[in-house]
Amino acid sequence: MTTELQEQTIETVEIKKTIDIAAPIDIAFEALLEEVGAEAQMMDGTRMPFVLEAWPGGRWFRDLGNNAGHLWGHVQVIKPPVLLEITGPMMMSYPAVNHIQYRLTAQGDATRLSFSHRGIGLILPDHRRGMPEGWTHWIGRIRERAEQRAK
Repeated sequence: MTTELQEQTIETVEIKKTIDIAAPIDIAFEALLEEVGAEAQMMDGTRMPFVLEAWPGGRWFRDLGNNAGHLWGHVQVIKPPVLLEITGPMMMSYPAVNHIQYRLTAQGDATRLSFSHRGIGLILPDHRRGMPEGWTHWIGRIRERAEQRAK
C-alpha cells in the first residue's frame, strides 16, 4: 500500500457584481429562475442543462441525463421575487463550501440585481481565475432573458 501526503492550502473567494436590468422585478426573477434552472449556457455557447428545485432545501444540479450529473448546491433561501440563495460545492468536485446570493431590488420599471459568491476550501487556481468571467457571463444572460421578455 502506498500513502501520499500533500499539504494543501485553504483558499477563499469572494465575487460581487451588480447590474441593472430594464425589466420589472417579477420578470427579472422569473428570468433568473429560468437561467439558473434549465437554460444555462457556458461562455462558448455549449448548453449546460441544470435543474433547480425552487423551494427551500431544493437541489440545484447539472443534469447529464441517464441519472448522471453533478450537485452544485441546495436552495438555502428563496423569497420571490427578491432573493435566491444557494449553498453547496458549486462546480467544485473537491472539499469546498460555497454560498451564492441573487438579490433583486425594484427600481420603478427596472430591477437591480446584486450577486455575490463566497467560497472556502481547497479551491483550485483554475476555478479562482475563471469564476469572475463565468459569473459575469451568467448574470448577463439573466439580464438578456429578462429584457427580451419585458419588450
